[in-house]
Amino acid sequence: MSNYKMNTKCVQAGYTPGNGEPRQIPIIQSTTFKYETSEDMGKLFDLEASGYFYSRLQNPTNDYVAAKIAELEGGAAAMLTSSGQAANFLALFNLCECGSHIVSSSSIYGGTFNLIAVTMAKMGIDVTFVSPDCTEEELDAAFKENTKAVFGESIANPALTVLDIEKFAGAAHKHGVPMIVDNTFPTPVNCRPIEWGADIVVHSTTKYMDGHGAAVGGAIVDAGRFDWMAYKDKFPGLCTPDESYHGITYAEKFGKEGAFITKCTAQLMRDLGCVQSPQNAYILNLGLESLHVRMPRHVENGQAVAEFLEGHPQVSYVNYPGLPSNKYYERAQKYMKGGGCGVVSFELKGGRRAAEIFMKHLKLAAIETHVADARTCCLNPATSTHRQMSEEQLRAAGVPSGLVRISCGLEDKEDLIGDLKQALEAI
Repeated sequence: MSNYKMNTKCVQAGYTPGNGEPRQIPIIQSTTFKYETSEDMGKLFDLEASGYFYSRLQNPTNDYVAAKIAELEGGAAAMLTSSGQAANFLALFNLCECGSHIVSSSSIYGGTFNLIAVTMAKMGIDVTFVSPDCTEEELDAAFKENTKAVFGESIANPALTVLDIEKFAGAAHKHGVPMIVDNTFPTPVNCRPIEWGADIVVHSTTKYMDGHGAAVGGAIVDAGRFDWMAYKDKFPGLCTPDESYHGITYAEKFGKEGAFITKCTAQLMRDLGCVQSPQNAYILNLGLESLHVRMPRHVENGQAVAEFLEGHPQVSYVNYPGLPSNKYYERAQKYMKGGGCGVVSFELKGGRRAAEIFMKHLKLAAIETHVADARTCCLNPATSTHRQMSEEQLRAAGVPSGLVRISCGLEDKEDLIGDLKQALEAI
């Protein structure tokens, strides 16, 4: 499918039925798989043959959908995980161990920040956070001898910072490590980080890829270009024998195209078990089949809402990279020619009280912690996810009490603007 356009890949990639086989991806709802002999199964455990023996590691339904996502991102191999957070953890932990170090953009989803800064720190993995707007010199200074990866989000959630992927990937490669990009918000329809130098792409498929708030999941895509053996002292997990798999050296046996995903599946998924269910993978694929149709509407609605809010007297500022006034506008034009996403954040002049009134009067937009759904949803962090913080702490965190995040769905943009207008008038 590599020669086909994005629209065709969304619909057809990953699975091609044979004569008389199901047209839709089959749901293989089975934990185990039967073999004729112990020798046949033994080859799977030795990684000498491809196949399935237990769905905690791999499942055919999942692999069909993962193959589609790999095609969409332009990668060589992919795998599904139980959530986007699981994808982030596995992608990083596949490279790191106690004593390792990560360089990460500071502008990332709060849950991922906590994963790296707190939970992985308890495993002995250190991190240096850098501003997404840092100079090349500042970025270069963040690396250490034990750095194993660079991490960032193409569009940060919820800050909507646009990452300079080319700059961060260039610094990573200069220091002999891969660049990992979370591409959840723009999706490969609007941004393909691998084309700008990223080596590994992760997704919370729960968001736009599913698009209907129906199935939690994640994905990891490997570009298949990073030369692990060129830096074998830095990546012993990939470049030295794995005694838990009879001394296999992943980078030697599976090459650049297969080593990362094979190790992540055979070793980490085996031991940690954060696999996506076949049912969720099936639902995800239904979402992927319309991703190319939905994303332009999300962007269209986000742009219209951002432009309306920017001119409203109750609004202090609007944060949306599609606005020419936004500091990331030029960067977004470079990396996301089709637009970014449908998420917009803005601050109300009346602070917390104004936000409470505004949220209470919304009719179309639902109050949810979710984003990137077919239905528009809204959140005031100060009264929900960040309600334990004081006014000063909120301001320091870049989340003022009057901040509202709206994820524009697929409704008519005039209806969305009308809903926002009447809620703003109630303040």
